Amino acid sequence: MTTRFSSLAFAAAFAGAMIASPALADPILLDGGDVGESFTIKYDGFSGGTTIDGLTAETTFTLTGVTDTTYSFDYVVRNTTSGGVDSLVSSFAFNTNPDIAGASSTGDYNFVVTDSSYPNGIGNVDVCFKGGNSGSCAGNSGGVTTGGTGTGTLTLSFSDPLTSLTLDDFFVRYQSITGAGAISSASGQQISSSTSGGTSVPEPGMLGILGAALIGLGLARRRQGLVARAA
Repeated sequence: MTTRFSSLAFAAAFAGAMIASPALADPILLDGGDVGESFTIKYDGFSGGTTIDGLTAETTFTLTGVTDTTYSFDYVVRNTTSGGVDSLVSSFAFNTNPDIAGASSTGDYNFVVTDSSYPNGIGNVDVCFKGGNSGSCAGNSGGVTTGGTGTGTLTLSFSDPLTSLTLDDFFVRYQSITGAGAISSASGQQISSSTSGGTSVPEPGMLGILGAALIGLGLARRRQGLVARAA
């Protein structure tokens, strides 16, 4: 009994510790059968490698149409910054597979830049949608302030026909930050995602972690059985 309890406790503690560790959500895979489906991405906020408490946002995308070479969405951007911090969500961005040939948008984020660098060590992103006109994704004066919501539509275009589309590496850009000391601008990366049905997208490696825990339990029980037969 002691051996089995110890193994169970170890496996539970291991799995619990790994679940508690933050991780980016898995990529979003879409095809023509997903028209009408929505997914929501939630973001943190960071600058210089340091997470900023209270700096958060989320985006919801609804797939509205698919052709051989285009995917169209409605989008909603929510600035959920709180805790005495204020900000402007000036842009959102993501990568695509396959690579896009172009993009367009309407609404509160109606300026588009492709293959541009995102600040805070993120590097190049395939496409970003901005609230103001500028030459890059790094900064602009438009967007959604704390507690606000921005809406619109966007269309991604591709050079060749495709049967499915993967969206990954979602980011947002914060500007005009107050209440966070000397930090006036920051970026945010996806920390979780969910579908319109409310099912969380599995975090990378989580299935492998849980599988390893179950294997550990199986080995512990097998060892207990061998000890009992030997006795």
